Amino acid sequence: MSPAISGPDAPEKAPHPRMFVGVLAFCGVVVAVMQTLVVPLLPHIPALTGATPAAASWLVTVTLLTGAVCTPVLGRVGDMYGKRRVLVAALGVLVVGSVLCAVSSQIGVLIAGRALQGAALAVVPLGISIMRDELAPARVLSSVALMSSTLGIGAAVGLPVAAMVIEHSDWHTMFWASAGLGVLDIVLVLAVVPESPLRARGRFDALGALGLSGALVCLLLATTQGGEWGWGSGRIVGLFAAAVVIGLVWGRYELRVASPMVDLRVSARPAVLFANLAALLIGFAFYANSLSTAQMVQEPKSTGYGLGASIVVGGLCLLPGGLSMVALSPVSARISARYGPKVTLALASGVLAVGYLVRFFTSHSLWLIIVGATVVASGTALAYSALPSLVMRAVPVSETGAANGLNTLMRSVGQAFCSAVVAAVLANVTFRVGGHTAPTLHAYLLVFLIAAGAALAALAVTLCIPGRPAGATGTTGVAGTVGERGPHTLVREDA
Repeated sequence: MSPAISGPDAPEKAPHPRMFVGVLAFCGVVVAVMQTLVVPLLPHIPALTGATPAAASWLVTVTLLTGAVCTPVLGRVGDMYGKRRVLVAALGVLVVGSVLCAVSSQIGVLIAGRALQGAALAVVPLGISIMRDELAPARVLSSVALMSSTLGIGAAVGLPVAAMVIEHSDWHTMFWASAGLGVLDIVLVLAVVPESPLRARGRFDALGALGLSGALVCLLLATTQGGEWGWGSGRIVGLFAAAVVIGLVWGRYELRVASPMVDLRVSARPAVLFANLAALLIGFAFYANSLSTAQMVQEPKSTGYGLGASIVVGGLCLLPGGLSMVALSPVSARISARYGPKVTLALASGVLAVGYLVRFFTSHSLWLIIVGATVVASGTALAYSALPSLVMRAVPVSETGAANGLNTLMRSVGQAFCSAVVAAVLANVTFRVGGHTAPTLHAYLLVFLIAAGAALAALAVTLCIPGRPAGATGTTGVAGTVGERGPHTLVREDA
């Protein structure tokens, strides 16, 4: 069925495009900060809360799980019932989760609060969808590039900011600040961001959402807890098996339902499929930089390679990379506008691989470590800016939220696998020094080689993406006109 629209042919344009884009990007940065906010705090959680190290690790794991589950689900809900409405609700959940963490030192309450913070990751694909609906075509690519890059910008900014708060103030302060930023986001969105009148018709696929959530929880729980529970343990094997079984049943159901949670036929298009595979590999390659850099420079000098840096210095090593992501998002948009997002993504994958090559040979000098980490962040900026454009060229406008949610999900899955691999390498390639066990330099170099391999794999996958589709129109190269074909009918709520 061809999507149809009644009333005017195009949605109303945002009254103040720069402010509109700035507000949505600010929301994206705040949400992305939540992903790394507690990383500097993790070593101190057992002493601060009386929890075990295994329980403390759930402050990161649960955020990953809820973000992965909620991102595609809320993207679909936004397509059907209003993107701004769902975005505001997601920010409200972030505020509630932040307040829970701010008022308690009980590990159970902290985990619950972190779960709610993770659910707000859906803000990024929702923001991209709103931009596609509201902005003039000439502004879409650059705005979407910035919005997508906020995932990396926030992650890079979150580490040093959290480290400084932990060193100089009560650790609850960073959660109060998170709650305040969430409230500010809600106020700004309500004041500046219009609600798109475009809606996808159909009934919400509750069973599809439940099946997708179950498969993701099993997969990510097994991936993140494999090192703790044992990769050959019954629990891990059972979770992987359950993920496969649930995924197969869910896929069969989605192919038969009239209004699926995820349109697998659209997702199987080479342009979408390879873009999602590239997102998984880019997410893996990017996250290795975040996981290894701060820890590496904080290793004691007795290791022979560590610099004995403070937690703040370790976090600040990633800050130039965050700034480079801000600067490069418009550059990425210009490259995509002229040569296509496929070329941008291929270039990004190459830059990522070069960045890890620099890291491999410059692991004894602080400023060279920062240079290498910044090159990796630059490649990530180009990649994250290009991925939404690739997806939007290949899906109907009625599925923008769900499709970008799925692409964001694939980045999260890549980060989960990266976390498991990096943890396994650093925990097993060790030596005794100064009375304690520490990763060897070769462990970190192996991490860099694995991440470079993921970047090169992303390059190979990118080259398999078909060229510009016939349906792509306008200066943005985004296929999203009302006349596109798709399983959902697009209507205006105000019609």
